[in-house]
Amino acid sequence: MTAVSEVMTRGVRTMTPNDTVMMAAQAMDELNVGAIPVCQGDQIVGIVTDRDIVVRGVAQGCAPDSTKLEDVMSTDVRCCRENQSLEEVLEEMRGVQVRRMPVVDDEGHVVGILSLGDVAVKAGEECAGEALADISEPAEPDRSNMSQASGPAGGGSASGQASRMH
Repeated sequence: MTAVSEVMTRGVRTMTPNDTVMMAAQAMDELNVGAIPVCQGDQIVGIVTDRDIVVRGVAQGCAPDSTKLEDVMSTDVRCCRENQSLEEVLEEMRGVQVRRMPVVDDEGHVVGILSLGDVAVKAGEECAGEALADISEPAEPDRSNMSQASGPAGGGSASGQASRMH
């Protein structure tokens, strides 16, 4: 049985709910990560992902330099513990369809993060591939609330594409 502690990434950067979306995006760029746990004091209160920034921030017209993470972060954070079995945690990740899970100690302090990338590199591609397939279901996008940006696949009209090709 592989434990989460054998696969997880330690020394994870955290941010506060009052930090800005711009600060989080810059940290993600600097660290080459797609998610950062958000902590109030020493307790995790959320997680902000690159997708949260785009969907809840940019797409809503929020100013990245003044929008707080508390306005875009996911607050229903699932966490795991270092001593849990990797198989158990991957099953939970599949069930709630998340690609990353903060790792906390018994007091709820963030001690690391477990990502599918960690699993692929340290536990094997087959294990990560199976988890990714389940986490990614359904593969079809939800188009029930189409925005102004909605349009034909490929982005734009055929005439617009033709004019860009010349």
